[in-house]
Amino acid sequence: MSLIKNIWILIIALLLQMDLLAQQLPQFSQYMYNTISINPAYAGSREFMVINILNRNQWIGVKGGPITQTFSAHTSLPQTKFGVGLSLINDQLGYEKTTYAYADISYTINLNYFEEYKLAFGLKVGASKYDIDSDLLNDPLYSDDLFLNTINYNWYPNIGAGLYFRGENFYLGISTPKLFSYKQNNEYVYIERVSYFLNGGYLIDINKHLKFKPTFLVKYTDGAPLSFDISSLFYFNKKLWLGASYRFSDSFGFIANFKINENLSLGYSFDYTTSILGDFTSGSHEFMINYEFEFPKPRCKCKDLYN
Repeated sequence: MSLIKNIWILIIALLLQMDLLAQQLPQFSQYMYNTISINPAYAGSREFMVINILNRNQWIGVKGGPITQTFSAHTSLPQTKFGVGLSLINDQLGYEKTTYAYADISYTINLNYFEEYKLAFGLKVGASKYDIDSDLLNDPLYSDDLFLNTINYNWYPNIGAGLYFRGENFYLGISTPKLFSYKQNNEYVYIERVSYFLNGGYLIDINKHLKFKPTFLVKYTDGAPLSFDISSLFYFNKKLWLGASYRFSDSFGFIANFKINENLSLGYSFDYTTSILGDFTSGSHEFMINYEFEFPKPRCKCKDLYN
């Protein structure tokens, strides 16, 4: 047990020393259903209220691999052009844990008479908190550890911004969920870095029973490699989404989403790791529950882009 703790302390210290980790938003394979977590301009875009719960277990077989849970909700405000949202994220890696709590507000401009083209501006306000597991902090073997005794466990406030544009058959978003970076003044460098996201999708009606939607997500964090996801999804009889995804130089996977009724849908994705970590893990699993309320009643008669 002590050996495992020593390994994780070494990993944490090295990652922080290299300015690569600490307070970076996690990334998901089912990002096309969880846009509100990265882009505040998406709040209220469906017009009715949407609640999303997601759990991701990454790198199964690697002890201390990332485990992430998210809860998000967003809706439009009746008789206005405003939308509001809420995002809660719990992200754990080994003995490290980061909690995010953010509120969103958006304002939408209609760009044509039929409201098929819209441009939304969004603002995200909240804070994040970094922790080390109490099992490690309370272990007497590490009571005098310099790294553990110099970490600041306070909440770090931040703001983010985003744009969301939709057309008749496509959508495109650009955002930065955090505009401020933080750095601790100690021997071990602890940083919260700004990240940028670009995502989009295009819906193609093949026939009345089948639709096809390619999507993409690009993430850039200063000091970390560029991350690029693409996916191809087919929608059968307005009930079942099936498709594949690929994260460049990292993994490829399978995505399924089943619509149980008009309001409730369940999603699952599996990622097979293609990087060097593939020798140590059987892959990553992600489960999602999505519930869409019937209020407020949508004003726009535009096509559902299922995003």
